[in-house]
Amino acid sequence: MTTFIQRAFILILVISSQIILGQKLGGDPAFTVRGFIYDSELQKPVSNANIEVNGGAYTTTNGAGEFRIKVKYGDELVIKHKDFETVYYTIKNQERIRVEVRPYRYSNRAKVNDEPDIAFNSLIDSALVYKKTDLEKSIQFVTDALAESRSGKENAEVYETLGDIYLHWNQYDIAVTNYRISLQSVNSNDVQLKLGHAYALNKNYQESISVYKNIPKDGLSNWQKVVLHEGLGDTNYSIKEFDKALDNYKKGLDIATEHLIKPKVTDLNSKIAQTYDAQGEQDAAEGFYESSLNLASQENEKRALEEKVKVADFKNKKSDFTDEIELRKEAIKDIKDIELDSVIGIESALTVQKQNYKIGNAYYLKKDYDNAITYLEKSIEEANTKNDLVVEKDAKRKLSEVYSSAGDYNKALETYKEYTELVEALYVKKEQEIVRAAKLSRDISNQQNRITSLETDRQLSQSKYQLTTERNKRQQLVIYSLIGGLILLLVTAYFMYKYIKQQRLANNLLALKSLRSQMNPHFIFNALNSVNSFIASSDERTANKYLSDFSFLMRAVLENSEEDFIPLEKELELLQLYTKLEHFRFQDKFDYHITVNEDVNVSAYQIPPMLLQPYIENAVWHGLRYKTEKGKLEITVAKKSASEITITIIDDGIGRARSKASKTDNQKKHNSKGMSNIKKRVSILNNMHKDKVDVFIEDYQTEGDTGTQVVVTLKKD
Repeated sequence: MTTFIQRAFILILVISSQIILGQKLGGDPAFTVRGFIYDSELQKPVSNANIEVNGGAYTTTNGAGEFRIKVKYGDELVIKHKDFETVYYTIKNQERIRVEVRPYRYSNRAKVNDEPDIAFNSLIDSALVYKKTDLEKSIQFVTDALAESRSGKENAEVYETLGDIYLHWNQYDIAVTNYRISLQSVNSNDVQLKLGHAYALNKNYQESISVYKNIPKDGLSNWQKVVLHEGLGDTNYSIKEFDKALDNYKKGLDIATEHLIKPKVTDLNSKIAQTYDAQGEQDAAEGFYESSLNLASQENEKRALEEKVKVADFKNKKSDFTDEIELRKEAIKDIKDIELDSVIGIESALTVQKQNYKIGNAYYLKKDYDNAITYLEKSIEEANTKNDLVVEKDAKRKLSEVYSSAGDYNKALETYKEYTELVEALYVKKEQEIVRAAKLSRDISNQQNRITSLETDRQLSQSKYQLTTERNKRQQLVIYSLIGGLILLLVTAYFMYKYIKQQRLANNLLALKSLRSQMNPHFIFNALNSVNSFIASSDERTANKYLSDFSFLMRAVLENSEEDFIPLEKELELLQLYTKLEHFRFQDKFDYHITVNEDVNVSAYQIPPMLLQPYIENAVWHGLRYKTEKGKLEITVAKKSASEITITIIDDGIGRARSKASKTDNQKKHNSKGMSNIKKRVSILNNMHKDKVDVFIEDYQTEGDTGTQVVVTLKKD
């Protein structure tokens, strides 16, 4: 019988004219290659042929003679069947493979006339080539392929390819739509797996689980079984069902280990480790991470690097900073080697600047500040060169913390200022990205509409019968999906904008809290010195009375320490008590008066807590205290306009110039820092609340003891 005659074969590589043979494409090391085996004598496809990658994946051809298998560049594909000689082929590109089997007696020139298929396949292959580099060109090839489509099977492949493209560009909802359309034409296990993955990425977790569980395992290749369990595990992990995730990952690992699917063995060891870590079982996680690291080192450089960085992150969580630093230093060398052949985008975790930043952070946590500064500066320099504002911002903030911990407060302050400037620059960049995202959404909608229109026109030209309810439903589904996708993108853009604003607000609140935390200890220290002086002079009764008033003031100050603004009425009460305590100590140095004009409604105004106290403290401690005769301190609250009041603090002390000249270097430093903190608080609050507070300081008089006048202007909410 003919079927038992051993046949020779012809290997036909169907390649688009746009693809250069032997050229490696960008993207992941592993990709899916498609193929078809055809018997030219019997004029039928060859089913159940064995397709294997040496030491890797395995599959068989289906009833239509087709197969798909995961490969990497340079892998050797082995194709076996009882009716023809074994075929060996080395993977050089993402080309579609066609194996044509013929009897020995036939001339090698004979071949099946399949030019229409070759044209269609070339367009699909070209679309996949440009999938990751040029969205517009990739979709154009899909559009051309749809025009060439002659069957439901080819239609299914068009929409599957379209789903792959949208999946790469993070348009998960539109990818889901196209995979579902593909499945309406041909029910494919590969597309079902892709649909489950797309649902999970779009956070339709229950739909994802349902798709995975409904795929019949009997018809799956070993690779597909691994992908199914891995996909289920990923979805379980996303919804924090860690026990189920572990169960699926381990099932996938067993299959991958049994059938020598090495890339998946590495991936699943890593994901099991990650899941144990999420459960808090770090000892179990460490064992699997060691396995994944060893396995990854036997694969390509990029995969080994990815695992090295992941394990370094795990070491950081365990506070094993020495091992973390060593891994990251190795990773930097690997990144530089990889960058010689390809470009790594700043969004990737595999960048030199990110690894230097994390090394600097690890040294900081080890309290090795010199090394921390060195690596953080490297991170900043590299991030600046590559315009990576996110890493540059984070590294600047961390460097400020390191300088502060090392006691170099001037550099810490200088670096923190640079960090705030970067926050503003990053905010502008995020706004630009939102605009670009909106434009991308419009472009994708237009492209999808073009494809939908082309499909409609093509079907109309073939037959009036195709104008059925089913086609209309499909068209509506696509349109509604596009509208939903656009709305989703706009909502995402809106929330991104809100997030950036909230981040800026959070940074400002953090700065305010830091400044307040610096002022309160200074205030408490001075007050306790007063108590100490009374005790030292054996005036126990006076000390007790002072301490009682001080404790009331202290409780009120601490209650207000977390607020940005408090009622002016409450602030004036605290001011009255504070001034009373200062006068209690320096009765022979000054008298004071606090006046609130009758036309001022103090309950209608809000003021930052402890804003006025430092100016009164300066007036007493640096002006009035050094007068030879008794001075005066006047605090007046007056109406400036319908929505503004002024709070004027006047002292006739020795004045700012004489006070500064009489200070020691240490006193100058502390006073400068205190006034600087007030200026920063006012600046940040005005930025947050639209210039609500204004402070003006000048000499009170021109001759003799010049004194000081501070005018605080406060706006109503």
